[in-house]
Formats: sequence, structure tokens, C-alpha cells
Amino acid sequence: MRWDELPRSDNIEDRRGEDGQSGGGGFGFPIGGGGIGIGTVVVLSLVGWALGIDPRLLIGGAEMMGGHGSHAPYHSPYGGAGRSGTPNDRTGQFVAAVLGSTEVQWHDIFSKDGRDYRAPKLVMFSGATRSACGFAQAAMGPFYCPNDQKVYLDASFFRDLQHRFHGCDNSKACEFSQAYVIAHEVGHHVQNLLGILPRVQRMQHSVGGVESNHLQVRVELQADCLAGVWAHHAEDRWKLIEPGDVDEALKTAAAIGDDRLQLRAKGYVVPDAFTHGSAAQRQSWFMNGFKGGKVSDCNTFAAASL
Repeated sequence: MRWDELPRSDNIEDRRGEDGQSGGGGFGFPIGGGGIGIGTVVVLSLVGWALGIDPRLLIGGAEMMGGHGSHAPYHSPYGGAGRSGTPNDRTGQFVAAVLGSTEVQWHDIFSKDGRDYRAPKLVMFSGATRSACGFAQAAMGPFYCPNDQKVYLDASFFRDLQHRFHGCDNSKACEFSQAYVIAHEVGHHVQNLLGILPRVQRMQHSVGGVESNHLQVRVELQADCLAGVWAHHAEDRWKLIEPGDVDEALKTAAAIGDDRLQLRAKGYVVPDAFTHGSAAQRQSWFMNGFKGGKVSDCNTFAAASL
């Protein structure tokens, strides 16, 4: 992925290093096995209830891991605002470049529709930090909090994506996959600005668990598609995609499909328990957005079949 020429965003809060590590030092965080613990699920459920947010939007906010994140200790549970602006280290520069490109593209897309695009803040942290949706921790994976309109990212997830989930082959090949992760979370912000997340939340409150899961799958697949829309326009503007990049993103989408994660964790698949979509669905909807480049290509809620 050619990202050197991408515009850098300064909408970043860098909270890394608040646990005593030097700020902006790359990954540097131990990764363990397992998934989100029952304690985390209980906490997120209580937080969702207190804030009036469907807990699935938080628990399902272990976005790209589909709820099978890696455990990590709480190093800085009371993290503050952190350093604002574009980080200087390579990881921070990469995140700022991808975020900056999403800002340009979504501003253009919204403007053409007569809308204003308000870019989200992205919080980089290590271990754990505070969010308006409760505590964010590495075990949750990247997620978007609609209450403060911020994306939360522990960059150690990038290493986990490569080594634990085998979602890409090497550090260079992983870059476009990592960009897809960020663009997916920004996709949730787009959904929030368009009023989709609040509508889905209201619908989820009125239906049962299985149907609520089905709605959540449509939310996640739409975010995958919106990530594809970003990739389409970013390629047109900056020619950032190198040979093999799209294949790596599709490999990542497959690696974090609910069916793959369930097979790995349980040895069998329960489609009614899906919250993010199958490997094939995630690949298909990303490519819908990438090929067409239009938000209208991403209406998962009108699709008879996902």
C-alpha cells in the first residue's frame, strides 16, 4: 500500500504510553489467547443499559475480531485526553494517513449529497482507556463509540491481525488490511451521521435476540461495504493500492468472519449467533463498495440475501 502521499489527519488523541511506556513506540503490547471474558460482557451490558445503548453495539464493537479479541491487562484504566494531533512515529503516521484519507473522501461524498461531514476523532491507546461508552480495552478490538463519535484503536491489534488471526501475510502486506480495519470503524461513524445506527438501535429494542443479531450483521456488513467505498475513491485519487493489497484485505475479511471465528473457538458454526457476518459475506460486501464506490451500493438492509 502506497500511503506516503496520503494527507495526515490531526483528529487523533494519542493516549499510548500512559501506562509508563514511551509514547508512540509502535506495538509493544503483549497479546494473549482467548476471547472477551464474561466480566467484560457484563460490564459492557451494564454500560449499555446505563447509557441507553444496545449492548450489542458495544459487545459487537469488538469489531474486527467479531467478539473474539485477545486478553490484555488493564494498564491505564483512567486514561485522559492524551496528546492531540498527528503522532510522529511510523504507526501513528500510518493511522493519521488512513484517517486523513477517509476525511477527504467522506467530505467529498457528503458534500455531493448536500450534507456536512463531521470527521470522528481516533483514539490510539495501549491496554485500556476511558470512552463515553465505558472502558475501552485491547481485548475489545477496534470499535466506534457513538456517544462521543470516536474510534478507539489499540494498535497492538494490527500485530494480532497478522500473527493470531493470520489475516495477512507480513507487515507490508498487512498495511492495506489495517487500513480496511480503520475504514470499517469510520464506516460506523458514517452510519451514525446518516442516522442508521440510532434507527437500528430502536429496532433492536423491539425484537428478540436472534433478530437483533441479524440486524447487527447488516450493520457490520454495511460498514465493510463503506470501507470498500473509501478504498474505491482513495485509489482513484492517490493510486495507493499495490498488487496483492485487495487480496490481503479479502483475506482479512475472511479471517474475521463469524463462521471462521466460531469454528476456531467452538468447532462448529451457529449462524443465528452471527453478529458480523460470514467470511464470504464480509468479502462480498467489501467488494460491493470497492467496485461501485457508491453509498447506495451498501444498503444491506434492503438486500433480500446477504
